[in-house]
Amino acid sequence: MAKKVVATLKTGDGRGYAKVIKMVKSPKTGAYTFKEQMVTTDQVKETLKK
Repeated sequence: MAKKVVATLKTGDGRGYAKVIKMVKSPKTGAYTFKEQMVTTDQVKETLKK
């Protein structure tokens, strides 16, 4: 199934998207977690500023 998702993102409308992975520190435990989002290429900088 992963191959189909990758194939559809490379063709057609899928090229306008980017996967943003952000490292967030938990205030409770101090451990780091990763949050992943699929956003359009126009919104990448806005997403990282949050």
